[in-house]
Amino acid sequence: MERQSNLNQIESISHLMRELGLPAPLHPLITLVDYNDTLTEMFPKGHKISLNFYKISFKPTYKGHTKYGLGYYDFEEGGLAFLKPKQIVYSSENIESYEGFALYFHSDFIRSYSLGSTINEYGFFSYNVSEALFLSAKEKEIIMNLFASIANELGNNIDHFSQDVLVSQIELLLNYSNRFYNRQFITKKVINHDIITSFDKLLDRYFKDDNSLKNGLPSVKFMSTQLQLSQRYLSDLLRSLTGLNTQQYIQNTIIEKAKEKLSTTDLSVSEIAYELGFEHPQSFSKLFKAKTKYSPLEFRQSIN
Repeated sequence: MERQSNLNQIESISHLMRELGLPAPLHPLITLVDYNDTLTEMFPKGHKISLNFYKISFKPTYKGHTKYGLGYYDFEEGGLAFLKPKQIVYSSENIESYEGFALYFHSDFIRSYSLGSTINEYGFFSYNVSEALFLSAKEKEIIMNLFASIANELGNNIDHFSQDVLVSQIELLLNYSNRFYNRQFITKKVINHDIITSFDKLLDRYFKDDNSLKNGLPSVKFMSTQLQLSQRYLSDLLRSLTGLNTQQYIQNTIIEKAKEKLSTTDLSVSEIAYELGFEHPQSFSKLFKAKTKYSPLEFRQSIN
């Protein structure tokens, strides 16, 4: 197991503010930080950082790159990046200039609101930093205004309505991010279709190399790792372009492979099931019927 000695765990927003060299937050569960006011090298370069709360960072301009896992994200174009609690990132390297804002809020701040139960539906909190949201000029203006509204609310005296207003503003920010991510999937069609092409080739090679016999059915984790994408980003990308999530896309490919074998070979249903990676033929037959309305034998008879 990898040693965690260089992992900097930030347990509270007050702890974060001390590390940033900033005054204590006006509210213990939420704060908005202007990067111009912070010490950019609060941790040694390359050290791991884990926050015990959510982070939404907005960087209109950012020179250099930030490491995430084995990859790097070039922020030069600017945009939005999202972190969920306990997600490990690395401190910045080779920074030439650094500006923008970061909104930090604890799960307890939204827990008693509907957002507390729906925030997991915003899939971009599970994306890699390298899958950040790039913004158009108009979108940047909208996000900047939202951050300004949040800053204004946090700057007011805390009253009975403050939390209601702030949670509403966070939810609005997340909903706009959903819209802009959908736009990004559509406008980057060339890149995204290249990903789907690579996905198809990877699946085809998986079965041709008999990996299914050795390792079973191709998993979402395996495919996303091979494509160097987070599982959630890959699933959302596929859904936006094909209407299917990653698991459904894999299953459809398996069914097409099964149809080919049922149509062109004399292999039994059990043999086909094992070649495709199923542990039990019954599982294969159940999936095949769910997808085609036919059992494998009924499909073979209809072809003949």
